[in-house]
Amino acid sequence: YKMPEATAQVIDKDGWLHTGDLGMKDEQGYYRITGRLKDMIIRGGENIYPREIEEFLYTHPAISDVQVVGVPDHKYGEEVLACIILKKGATATEEEIQQYVREGLSKHKTPRYVRFVDSFPMTASGKIQKYKLREWGIEVLGLKQPDNE
Repeated sequence: YKMPEATAQVIDKDGWLHTGDLGMKDEQGYYRITGRLKDMIIRGGENIYPREIEEFLYTHPAISDVQVVGVPDHKYGEEVLACIILKKGATATEEEIQQYVREGLSKHKTPRYVRFVDSFPMTASGKIQKYKLREWGIEVLGLKQPDNE
């Protein structure tokens, strides 16, 4: 709204609006949103959709909430960081979470980093600010921000 530069970036020459949403069509012909293009992690040439990992991790009995972001890595370009809020009274380790993902998803989707947090950064309207989680992860893990950011 009232941002002509941003509008020009998402509407192509034919008038199509590119929302940045990622989706898939199921067997019945219905579309399902699977994530956001800007949230996609590219690790060693593999496209990793954080939402897929998040949805899987929600099945872990100790996890109350989870957010997955990409953080810079000198070898693979990006690595997977899972930020987890545990259920009250529950315990888990980084290794346990990694093993759980390895057993249920492809190996390259296993978070290299797992950090347990009390909350996620939110906007005033209650949306999780993934870019702030990424910045926090870079700082906490002592990673170097890529030169192009």
